[in-house]
Order: sequence, then C-alpha cells, then structure tokens
Amino acid sequence: MLPPRARLVASGFAAGVAAGVVGFGAAAVALGSVRAASDAVFALGALALGFGVVGWSGSILAGNGVEAMQASLGVASGWTERKSRRAMARVASFGAGVMAGAVVGTVAAWTIAA
Repeated sequence: MLPPRARLVASGFAAGVAAGVVGFGAAAVALGSVRAASDAVFALGALALGFGVVGWSGSILAGNGVEAMQASLGVASGWTERKSRRAMARVASFGAGVMAGAVVGTVAAWTIAA
C-alpha cells in the first residue's frame, strides 16, 4: 500500500494520463493531425505542471505569512499552507500525467498508422 503522499501524486498522475490520452484522441480528430494534437495536449499538460510547481513553491514561501495575516485579521477562510501544497502537488502530478498521456497517445497513433 502506498503512503498517503504517494497516493496523492499517483492518483493525480493516473487521472492526468487518462485525460491526456482522451484529450489526444479528441484533438487528433479535431485538428486532423497527430503531430498537432500531440503538441497541443503536451503543451497543456506542461502548463498545468508549471502552474502546480509554481503554486506549490509559492505556498511554501508565503504560507506562514498568509496564515498569520488571516489570524491577525480574524478571517477564517480555511486556507492553510498544507492544503495549498497538497492541491498544487495534485495539479502538478495531473499535468505530468497529461504529458505522459500525450506521449502514450502519440506512440499508439504512430504504431497503428505504421
């Protein structure tokens, strides 16, 4: 059994792979080109991965400050550094999965075409 942190990343990655393969298929039909579909889906996955990594590091850098500000203002939004890091780890792993799904879809398309 995987530890909770590994499960968090693995579930995001698995969902991303599925979304990447399905997205690749839809993009290939819509765009009419395997190469264009691969480029588009891979780029969207890279965008999600980058957003997740930047958000995760931003949570670490600003987390204590945001929590202290909420406490001093008496605001109870429920935002915590821990929850933010978890969310961004899931977004980043989903993006990596989409990228992997685009690769799997591209290889499958080229294998079928050959």
